[in-house]
Amino acid sequence: IVALMHDVIITAGIFSIFDKEFTLPIIAALLAIIGYSLNDTIIIFDRIRENLRKYHKHSIQTIINRSVNETLGRTILTSVTTLIVLVSLFVLGGGIIHDFAFAMIVGVLVGTYSSIYVASPILIAWQEFGKKK
Repeated sequence: IVALMHDVIITAGIFSIFDKEFTLPIIAALLAIIGYSLNDTIIIFDRIRENLRKYHKHSIQTIINRSVNETLGRTILTSVTTLIVLVSLFVLGGGIIHDFAFAMIVGVLVGTYSSIYVASPILIAWQEFGKKK
């Protein structure tokens, strides 16, 4: 949930920096960003779950690192494919779709980053916090 909030807050912050108006298409883009980021995070966490069973003798950090590395290609290819379409919409689309495409481009970039570099370290911190109790 922290990674999803991260994505929405960063996207909304960039929109505020560029002094863009929050319209209904932008709200729809923010919801789509949540779904996109959630999907990426679920893919990585599912691989972590699989690897926890397979490599149960390894440390959680090693398992998470292996899981992120195994899903990295899929995550990047999915993001690049989506970005190609979004950049096309941004460049070729009309004024109405322009802000939506801009929000989605920012959201996909931030969502990909957070799925890899925010969600997994939070999981490690959560596991270590749970061990201390």
